[in-house]
Amino acid sequence: MKITHQKLREIQAPMVSSLIDGFAGEIGYEKAMKIAEKVISEDAIASGKKMAQEYEGNTLTELSKIVKEVWSNEGAIKIKMIKETDNELFFDVTYCGYAQMYETMGIKDLGSTLSCVRDFSFLKGFNPQIQLKRTQTIMEGAKYCDFRFKRLTFSK
Repeated sequence: MKITHQKLREIQAPMVSSLIDGFAGEIGYEKAMKIAEKVISEDAIASGKKMAQEYEGNTLTELSKIVKEVWSNEGAIKIKMIKETDNELFFDVTYCGYAQMYETMGIKDLGSTLSCVRDFSFLKGFNPQIQLKRTQTIMEGAKYCDFRFKRLTFSK
Protein backbone atom coordinates (compact mmCIF):
# COMPACT_ATOMS: atom_id res chain seq x y z
CA MET A 1 0.00 0.00 0.00
CA LYS A 2 1.43 3.36 -1.07
CA ILE A 3 0.63 6.38 1.10
CA THR A 4 1.26 10.02 0.34
CA HIS A 5 4.15 11.96 1.81
CA GLN A 6 1.75 14.15 3.78
CA LYS A 7 -0.15 11.13 5.13
CA LEU A 8 3.15 9.65 6.31
CA ARG A 9 3.90 12.87 8.25
CA GLU A 10 0.35 12.80 9.65
CA ILE A 11 0.87 9.24 10.90
CA GLN A 12 4.30 10.01 12.38
CA ALA A 13 3.44 13.32 14.03
CA PRO A 14 1.41 12.18 17.07
CA MET A 15 3.99 9.61 18.12
CA VAL A 16 6.97 11.90 17.52
CA SER A 17 5.35 14.85 19.31
CA SER A 18 4.45 12.59 22.26
CA LEU A 19 8.03 11.34 22.44
CA ILE A 20 9.41 14.89 22.31
CA ASP A 21 7.00 15.96 25.10
CA GLY A 22 7.95 12.94 27.21
CA PHE A 23 11.67 13.47 26.75
CA ALA A 24 11.28 17.22 27.39
CA GLY A 25 9.67 16.41 30.73
CA GLU A 26 12.65 14.25 31.67
CA ILE A 27 15.66 16.06 30.18
CA GLY A 28 14.34 19.53 29.34
CA TYR A 29 12.79 21.02 26.23
CA GLU A 30 15.97 22.33 24.58
CA LYS A 31 17.84 19.05 24.92
CA ALA A 32 14.83 17.03 23.73
CA MET A 33 14.44 19.28 20.67
CA LYS A 34 18.14 19.04 19.86
CA ILE A 35 17.97 15.23 19.93
CA ALA A 36 14.73 15.22 17.90
CA GLU A 37 16.27 17.49 15.25
CA LYS A 38 19.35 15.23 15.04
CA VAL A 39 17.26 12.07 14.61
CA ILE A 40 14.88 13.72 12.12
CA SER A 41 17.87 15.06 10.18
CA GLU A 42 19.42 11.58 9.98
CA ASP A 43 16.11 10.19 8.73
CA ALA A 44 15.93 12.94 6.08
CA ILE A 45 19.46 12.12 4.86
CA ALA A 46 18.45 8.47 4.48
CA SER A 47 15.29 9.58 2.66
CA GLY A 48 17.38 11.68 0.26
CA LYS A 49 19.58 8.69 -0.57
CA LYS A 50 16.53 6.49 -1.10
CA MET A 51 14.82 9.03 -3.37
CA ALA A 52 17.96 9.42 -5.50
CA GLN A 53 17.90 5.64 -6.01
CA GLU A 54 14.15 5.49 -6.68
CA TYR A 55 14.34 8.35 -9.20
CA GLU A 56 17.53 6.93 -10.72
CA GLY A 57 19.42 10.19 -10.40
CA ASN A 58 20.20 13.08 -8.12
CA THR A 59 20.14 16.15 -10.34
CA LEU A 60 17.80 19.10 -10.13
CA THR A 61 15.67 17.37 -12.77
CA GLU A 62 14.96 14.47 -10.40
CA LEU A 63 14.55 16.85 -7.47
CA SER A 64 11.93 18.77 -9.44
CA LYS A 65 10.07 15.51 -10.06
CA ILE A 66 10.20 14.71 -6.32
CA VAL A 67 8.82 18.15 -5.46
CA LYS A 68 5.97 17.74 -7.95
CA GLU A 69 5.23 14.03 -7.50
CA VAL A 70 6.00 13.38 -3.83
CA TRP A 71 5.98 16.58 -1.79
CA SER A 72 3.01 18.05 -3.73
CA ASN A 73 1.07 14.79 -4.04
CA GLU A 74 -2.70 15.22 -3.67
CA GLY A 75 -2.33 19.00 -3.17
CA ALA A 76 -0.14 18.77 -0.06
CA ILE A 77 1.66 21.89 -1.25
CA LYS A 78 0.98 24.26 -4.09
CA ILE A 79 3.98 25.69 -5.87
CA LYS A 80 4.60 28.65 -8.13
CA MET A 81 7.57 27.76 -10.32
CA ILE A 82 9.97 30.65 -10.79
CA LYS A 83 13.00 29.11 -12.50
CA GLU A 84 13.83 25.58 -13.58
CA THR A 85 17.18 24.94 -15.29
CA ASP A 86 19.96 22.37 -15.04
CA ASN A 87 21.61 24.54 -12.35
CA GLU A 88 18.69 26.16 -10.54
CA LEU A 89 15.26 25.18 -9.24
CA PHE A 90 13.45 28.17 -7.76
CA PHE A 91 9.85 28.05 -6.58
CA ASP A 92 7.57 29.43 -3.93
CA VAL A 93 5.20 27.31 -1.91
CA THR A 94 1.96 29.30 -1.86
CA TYR A 95 -0.06 26.75 0.13
CA CYS A 96 1.29 24.29 2.70
CA GLY A 97 -1.02 21.49 3.75
CA TYR A 98 1.66 20.31 6.17
CA ALA A 99 1.38 23.57 8.16
CA GLN A 100 -2.40 23.31 8.13
CA MET A 101 -2.24 19.66 9.21
CA TYR A 102 0.09 20.35 12.17
CA GLU A 103 -2.07 23.30 13.22
CA THR A 104 -5.19 21.10 13.15
CA MET A 105 -3.34 18.53 15.24
CA GLY A 106 -2.40 21.23 17.77
CA ILE A 107 1.34 20.86 17.18
CA LYS A 108 2.13 23.68 14.75
CA ASP A 109 4.99 24.71 17.04
CA LEU A 110 6.71 21.41 16.13
CA GLY A 111 5.91 21.61 12.41
CA SER A 112 9.16 23.25 11.43
CA THR A 113 11.15 20.55 13.21
CA LEU A 114 8.98 17.71 11.89
CA SER A 115 8.97 18.88 8.27
CA CYS A 116 10.77 22.10 7.26
CA VAL A 117 14.23 21.36 8.65
CA ARG A 118 14.19 18.03 6.82
CA ASP A 119 14.58 19.84 3.49
CA PHE A 120 18.19 20.81 4.15
CA SER A 121 19.21 17.38 5.48
CA PHE A 122 17.39 15.66 2.62
CA LEU A 123 19.87 17.26 0.23
CA LYS A 124 22.85 15.79 2.09
CA GLY A 125 21.57 12.35 1.18
CA PHE A 126 20.12 13.22 -2.22
CA ASN A 127 23.01 15.30 -3.56
CA PRO A 128 25.33 17.38 -1.35
CA GLN A 129 26.26 19.43 -4.45
CA ILE A 130 22.79 21.02 -4.38
CA GLN A 131 22.32 23.91 -1.99
CA LEU A 132 19.03 25.21 -0.61
CA LYS A 133 18.49 28.79 0.44
CA ARG A 134 15.19 29.58 2.09
CA THR A 135 14.46 32.74 4.05
CA GLN A 136 10.89 32.11 5.15
CA THR A 137 8.24 29.44 5.58
CA ILE A 138 4.48 29.34 5.91
CA MET A 139 5.04 27.09 8.94
CA GLU A 140 6.72 30.00 10.71
CA GLY A 141 4.06 32.53 9.71
CA ALA A 142 5.18 33.81 6.29
CA LYS A 143 2.76 34.13 3.36
CA TYR A 144 4.87 31.70 1.30
CA CYS A 145 8.01 29.54 1.46
CA ASP A 146 10.84 30.56 -0.85
CA PHE A 147 12.75 27.51 -2.05
CA ARG A 148 15.94 28.31 -3.99
CA PHE A 149 17.88 25.19 -4.97
CA LYS A 150 21.16 25.70 -6.77
CA ARG A 151 23.71 23.23 -8.07
CA LEU A 152 27.10 24.14 -6.69
CA THR A 153 29.87 24.49 -9.22
CA PHE A 154 33.52 24.31 -8.42
CA SER A 155 36.24 26.11 -10.30
CA LYS A 156 39.46 24.26 -10.96
